[in-house]
Amino acid sequence: MFTGIIEELGEVTAVEQLADASRFRLRGPLVTEGAKHGDSIAVNGVCLTVVDTADGAFTADVMAETLKRSSLGALAPGSRVNLERPMALGGRLGGHLVQGHVDGTGTIVERTPSEHWELVKVSLPPELTRYVVEKGSITVDGVSLTVVDAAADFFTVSLIPTTLALTTLGHKQPGDPVNLEVDVIAKYVERMLGDRTGQDPR
Repeated sequence: MFTGIIEELGEVTAVEQLADASRFRLRGPLVTEGAKHGDSIAVNGVCLTVVDTADGAFTADVMAETLKRSSLGALAPGSRVNLERPMALGGRLGGHLVQGHVDGTGTIVERTPSEHWELVKVSLPPELTRYVVEKGSITVDGVSLTVVDAAADFFTVSLIPTTLALTTLGHKQPGDPVNLEVDVIAKYVERMLGDRTGQDPR
């Protein structure tokens, strides 16, 4: 479980294409402190399992299913990535509950800069529309954000200077893909209400 508060801006150092997967080598000195085989690290909002660590970097295998459902397949050596370790039980929940299980991908549609913040419009897959509400939470490339406006095929978020400076969202341009994870609580509520009414929530 994660919070969507990015700890470190990391970098992809190598990508090895396998038969039905990819092996990534990622540099992240902070998130690899004390990390060991089997631990989890979120990369652009995708929960990956650490294979090994050395010299401030870690290796993770990414299955075909993950490559299909996320934007990780577009990463190459030199790509910057948002990194976060799992939350510690008993710690502060700075963002919202994030699983690191990507629900779909969107695209940066436009950016509108202001003096102290920037409004970003992101396309929204139709199957996720019902989970995104004004002032609700959404995770974009692993960053916990508050929705400003929610429409059928897009939503907007406001990015503060800290987010612009310390995450990849400060560098994403219109046309760039992003990973989206909606609020898991909304999905559970939908499922439970569907069970009560006898309707299939899907």
